[in-house]
Amino acid sequence: MRKTSLGLLAATALAAAGIATGASAQDVLKIGAASAQTGGLAPYDGPAMEGFKMAVDEINAAGGIGGKYMIELEIIDIRSDAAQTAIAAQELLDGGINVLITPSDADPSFAAAALATEAQVPAFSPGASSPTLPLMGGDYMFANFPGDNVQATVSASWAIEQGFKNAYILYSPDTQYTTLPLYFSDVFAALGGTVAGQGTYVIGQQDFSAEITKIKALDPPVDVVMTAAYEPDFPAFVRQLRAAGITAQVIGSDGIDSPTTFSLGDAAEGVVFTTAGHPTPGSDLEAFFAKFEEVYGRPADTIFAAVGYDLMKVIEAGVLAADSVEGAAIRDAVAELEDVKGVTSAITYKGTTGMPVRQVTLIRVKDGERELVGQPSPDPALVPAPRMQ
Repeated sequence: MRKTSLGLLAATALAAAGIATGASAQDVLKIGAASAQTGGLAPYDGPAMEGFKMAVDEINAAGGIGGKYMIELEIIDIRSDAAQTAIAAQELLDGGINVLITPSDADPSFAAAALATEAQVPAFSPGASSPTLPLMGGDYMFANFPGDNVQATVSASWAIEQGFKNAYILYSPDTQYTTLPLYFSDVFAALGGTVAGQGTYVIGQQDFSAEITKIKALDPPVDVVMTAAYEPDFPAFVRQLRAAGITAQVIGSDGIDSPTTFSLGDAAEGVVFTTAGHPTPGSDLEAFFAKFEEVYGRPADTIFAAVGYDLMKVIEAGVLAADSVEGAAIRDAVAELEDVKGVTSAITYKGTTGMPVRQVTLIRVKDGERELVGQPSPDPALVPAPRMQ
């Protein structure tokens, strides 16, 4: 199984640090990442691990976590495959890691989560947002992204505030993530909106003519269409929707926070989506993006690099609180963390079931750029319970 150069470089750096400082085995935090560096999830996992590695390098350069625990990072490319995720996770666990990183999607993370829980090793996904992941994955599984049900509450509340009354939702039962519009439907209806119709699609589908015909036939016409489709499905859908003359507001989710969306021209103009942050002037996130460009020689094109960086800061806070690299101790400490300072937002796990309490950002596509719509706090009473498929 191929190991990425990031993992090899991190291991080499640690070995050098160990020789120089006389660090012993108990002074090392071993992190293993079963991460999609290639394939369909690479646009999310690739940047996430680049940001994660930035945080690892900064911490090690400063003498380790609390000046005590150096970090060893090993990354195995799971090629966006669920079966390979389980194989890689087992290999990493057998190698004695203290923390496991899983892909930025719930479905391939489930098997790895079960293995981590059995081994009593805390596991974290940088970008998976299904609230079912920690519930089904076990007590050692944590997410690091705003939950689908929270994102949907923010976007549905915004839609109602804009005066939209009739919605159409498009979802796919193929993955946990692409059922996010069902949460939107719950909140939109609870706030007095009408869900005039819903449709389904298959992941990888490129012809949405049947769905678009259904949308056009609705009377009164829908004024908002919500979907959690991502590449390559979302570009195909939104192009065909606009080509059919449908001008309804399109709302998406974090899966379209990618360069592709901003290169779609008129088809994506005005699309609003939820994500994990926005680099407002003078913010920590703006500073992070500047530092990322210095380190990698190119801009970070998505929020996922910052999300990966913040995940390492969460793990660092957990190790500091536990004063240990033992898996169960880290897990218990993370479960009690409050207001961990990240570059995207503060992150809290205390009082949750493994989904973090953190800020949700609404972005609009305007002239091929990101325009901040807002960073509202959702009403907790409106957030739907997780849907267990």
